[in-house]
Amino acid sequence: MAQVEHALELDVTAARELLEQDENAVLVDVRGEDEWAGGYIPGAVLVPLRDLTERIGEVAPDRSQNVVLYCAVGARSLRGARALQELGYERPVSVSGGIVDWLSHGYPSTLERTLERDQRERYSRHVLIPEVGEAGQLKLLDTSMLLIGAGGLGSPAALYLAAAGVGRLGIVDDDVVDESNLQRQVLHSTVRLGEPKAESAKRTLTELNPDVEVVTVEERLTSENVDAILAEGWDVIVDGADNFPTRYLINDASVWHDIPVVHGSIYRFEGQTTVFKPHEGPCYRCLFPQPPPPELAPSCAEGGVLGVLPGVIGSLQANEALKLALGAGDPLIGRLLLFDALSTSFTEVAIRRDSDCPVCGDNPTITEYIDYVEFCAAR
Repeated sequence: MAQVEHALELDVTAARELLEQDENAVLVDVRGEDEWAGGYIPGAVLVPLRDLTERIGEVAPDRSQNVVLYCAVGARSLRGARALQELGYERPVSVSGGIVDWLSHGYPSTLERTLERDQRERYSRHVLIPEVGEAGQLKLLDTSMLLIGAGGLGSPAALYLAAAGVGRLGIVDDDVVDESNLQRQVLHSTVRLGEPKAESAKRTLTELNPDVEVVTVEERLTSENVDAILAEGWDVIVDGADNFPTRYLINDASVWHDIPVVHGSIYRFEGQTTVFKPHEGPCYRCLFPQPPPPELAPSCAEGGVLGVLPGVIGSLQANEALKLALGAGDPLIGRLLLFDALSTSFTEVAIRRDSDCPVCGDNPTITEYIDYVEFCAAR
């Protein structure tokens, strides 16, 4: 029987060889039912990630078996492999690159998938790029990204991600469109004043690109709903929050759910962005273990922001999110990029994982959500 020695990931070639050599290996598709309907790897069993820990015993009762998991691009299946490892499975492994890489290698599937004619035209400039191509565009169409906030940062990020063809975008926002938003929140318009931002965002993004499924969550992100929201199978989180409690909540949840976060923040003429990828780099608490005192956290309404600044930072966030989805380039993991709009200058600061971090450190002291006092409420 083929052996998987501790590694939690295999590329598609190695995964195929393992499946061919070990007739007792179990192949599990952890995507959703709608994705499964679009094509799957022959011999796979569908067990969506949200049901994996409860149902894995039905398809792989022997915990010493090779269990090969795959999803669209490899992020969800890697989380599933880690979950099975915690359950005592000896040889769970995730297919790096997922079914998209499997198809790009020409390996058998129930449906040989290519871009449709209108998609080939819409994404033609992507297809021309060697680092993207048709396989990369299919990856984007199979990727799910969750945007926290449809405001200043969420607006440009959402527009560019939808235009790029990210297949599923979630929008979490419980606010309504206000006239003071329109100076920078380009998802919305004057005729939508008073409309929920999540619904306004959905209308704009759907009109921009009907390929994109927009999922709206008209709720404030809290410790009560964050697990349920993240359980819906997101590959990347784009953090456009404007307050400290939400940033810490997103950070802690992302570490525990093993989902990378593209972080961004803005204030007056200054902005910053970085990527927090669990198990590969620092998290938000490595930089700021605790929120600042309330007196040092200015109100969002009081602080002010140059209207174009979130356009710059939100676009950078979209760029990082696309790189993560494509597996291309060098994401800002362990690097904090600072932007000064007054001097039009960028500064990069190296950041490192703190082994004493209370959440992602070697001996975490924070193991459940903390509801901090709201620091950024307008007076």
